[in-house]
Amino acid sequence: MLYSLARPLLFRLDAERAHELTLSLLSSGHKFGMVSQRVAAKPVTCMGIEFPNPVGLAAGLDKNGAHIDALGSLGFGFIEIGTITPRPQAGNPKPRLFRLPEAKAIINRMGFNNEGVDQLVANVKASKYKGVLGINIGKNADTPVEKAVDDYLICLDKVYPYATYVTVNISSPNTKNLRSLQSGDALTELLDALKQRQLQLAEEHQHYVPLVLKVAPDLTPEDIQFIAQQLLHFKIDGLIVTNTTLSREGVEGLQHGDEGGGLSGAPVFEKSTQCLQAFAQALNGKIPLIGVGGIVNGEQAAQKQAAGASLVQVYSGLIYTGPKLIKDCVNAMTA
Repeated sequence: MLYSLARPLLFRLDAERAHELTLSLLSSGHKFGMVSQRVAAKPVTCMGIEFPNPVGLAAGLDKNGAHIDALGSLGFGFIEIGTITPRPQAGNPKPRLFRLPEAKAIINRMGFNNEGVDQLVANVKASKYKGVLGINIGKNADTPVEKAVDDYLICLDKVYPYATYVTVNISSPNTKNLRSLQSGDALTELLDALKQRQLQLAEEHQHYVPLVLKVAPDLTPEDIQFIAQQLLHFKIDGLIVTNTTLSREGVEGLQHGDEGGGLSGAPVFEKSTQCLQAFAQALNGKIPLIGVGGIVNGEQAAQKQAAGASLVQVYSGLIYTGPKLIKDCVNAMTA
C-alpha cells in the first residue's frame, strides 16, 4: 500500500538516486517499527539449510549489506547481499541504471560498485538479522581475469564465517571479461580452487558453508552441459539461474532500450526460465537450483519452481510491484 503511493514519486527521480533513497527510507522506517510484512511460513530445506520460505532477495539491491535488518523485515525467506569485491571500487560512470517501465524492465551497467569486503563484513556483524544470508562475491575490475581466482579466494576467506551460503558471481556483463570465467579451463581452475578452499575453511571453522555459482542466461546448450559437468565434478552445492541478459528482446524501440549493460525484469523471464529447465535436465536433481530472472508475479515464481527451482529470488519485479510481490510468490509456490 505505502509503496504503491511512493512509487510514482520515486520514479520521477534518477533511477540510482531513487534506489538509494528507497533503501534509506526503508531503513529509517524499520528503525521506528514502521516496516514489516507477515508472510506465511513455507519451510524449504535446500543445501542443508532450512529456509523459512522459498522466496529470496537477489544480490545487487543491497551491495554492501547496509540494509539487512530492514530488508529482513519484509518477509523474505533469505537475503543475498553483494556483489562484493576485495577492494572498494566506484563502478562504471553514471548514469548506469535505467528503468523501462513499459516493459517492467531495468538495464544496469553498475560494474560491481561497492565499499569492499571489509566494510560488508562490518555491516553484517553490526546487523541483528538472524535469517538465511547469502553473500555474493566477485573480482575487482582492475584485477586481470587471469588473476580472478585470487580475488574470489580473498572474498571467500573473509565472508565465510558470516555467510549462510556464498555465491560466486561470474556472470555479470558489466565487468570486462568476467563472463569468460564461465567456460573452459578458467571455470575448471576457479571451481577447483574455490572447492579446495571451502573444504579447508569448513575444517578450520568446524562449519560447512555451501558454495553456489551464478550463471548468465546467454549460454549455449554446449555451455550448459559443460558447466553442469563441472558443477557435478567439483561438488558445488547450488546454482543460481540466471543473471541479467545482453539480449534486448522485448525492449526494442523503448526509451533506454539500447543502453549498454544487463537487462533484467519481465523481458528476461522466458530466457532465464528456459536456461533453468536446461540446467534442471542436465543436473537431474543432483544439485539444487535457485531460479531468478523476470519474476513480476506469484504465478511466475510457481513457473520457476515447475521448471526445476527449489528456491527463487526477486529484484527488478520488486521495484515495480513492491514488497507485496514477496507474499504473492510465497503463496503461489507449493510447500
